[in-house]
Amino acid sequence: MTYTQPSHGTSEPQEHSPPQPRTSPESPVPTSAGVSLGRMVGLDVARALAVFGMYVVHIGPPLSATDGVGSWVRYLADGHSSVLFATLAGFSLMLIAGRREPKTGLAGRQARARIAIRAVVLLALGTALAMEYGGVIILAFYGVYFLLALPLVRLRAGTLALIAAGLALITPQLAFALKSLLSESVQQSVNAYDPLKALSDVGVLDLLLTGFYPALTWMPFVVAWMALARLDLPAPAVQWRLAALGGALTVAAYGTSLLLAGKDALASMAEGGKSSAGPEPESFGSGSFQAQGAASDLLTAGPHSGTTFDIIGSVGVAILVIVSTTVLMDRLPLVRRLAKPVIAVGAMSLTAYVGHFVVQSVVGMPTGESSRASWLPVLTFILGAIAFAAVWSRFFRRGPLESLLNTATKPAQYVR
Repeated sequence: MTYTQPSHGTSEPQEHSPPQPRTSPESPVPTSAGVSLGRMVGLDVARALAVFGMYVVHIGPPLSATDGVGSWVRYLADGHSSVLFATLAGFSLMLIAGRREPKTGLAGRQARARIAIRAVVLLALGTALAMEYGGVIILAFYGVYFLLALPLVRLRAGTLALIAAGLALITPQLAFALKSLLSESVQQSVNAYDPLKALSDVGVLDLLLTGFYPALTWMPFVVAWMALARLDLPAPAVQWRLAALGGALTVAAYGTSLLLAGKDALASMAEGGKSSAGPEPESFGSGSFQAQGAASDLLTAGPHSGTTFDIIGSVGVAILVIVSTTVLMDRLPLVRRLAKPVIAVGAMSLTAYVGHFVVQSVVGMPTGESSRASWLPVLTFILGAIAFAAVWSRFFRRGPLESLLNTATKPAQYVR
């Protein structure tokens, strides 16, 4: 799900691949925007960190069973890793549609077709995985984000930024109001005619409003990074401004929430969330958290709370992470060389993400939170993903699922 800027004279963006001998970070290749491939690998490092964070949430000990540094790692992974993953979707969209300048004419139509195909494939793949692993799978939601973002891909940075800000301010309150109208009988009536709900227990209502990553309150993340993707990200001046923006958003959102809601304002909702289908100790969870809370919850900013403060603060954290990884990869060649295996994981993040669910099933790992008390499985999965990506990237340009996704979008070239 990762892309790089097209090389000079290329009309279509190329699927990002792990560094190859002739296009390694040490010998960057100029692109049409004057940006080197070596200076884009920071995004792959950020993707890898997002995937590793989701490993922590899905495999590691629950927050209540950790202390010290482990608690900080677990807390930061809650919500923030999936937000970082979703945020980078906005960047991927713009690399397909034209990052600095939107594609128009035939190229624009083909780019939008590629995005639509990817959205449908991700929706189908996410639904298939949710049949086995429940609503914790983000891919179907990811597909919905792509579809909803399609009308926005030609907009300028300023317009996108205003839309993202408006969504962050409005959608949490709208979601609260809509959930208050969703009685059990209304939900049952809607779900009765929903084929997705019948297939995987993650239906349209979950994808849009009541799921773990509902599009209504998660689209601000995607649109925000669609706006930032229009900027000259490798430029030092832009990086400094983004770092200042990220810091300001983080401090303002979380600080204001603490002032308004008290010391528990930043408590994670991930473990307190109750699935709509009741307890499922042997599964990864169903499609949604408890339907509704008190109006005062809108003042909190904990992971997965879906409030305005949570959205703004999470965007700030994502900006800081992405700017930090970009600067590290750009300014420290030694770190970039050492990070090659991690870069490879980010370049095949779809494979790494899906793979950790499949491997858990193959090896028969227990999935209930009460059975997860050690950090060893997390470290094993992270090292396993790094080793697999490093070896695979030596022989193939793309990860296994990335190759299939790229093949699936080839019909877009026939759009006229």
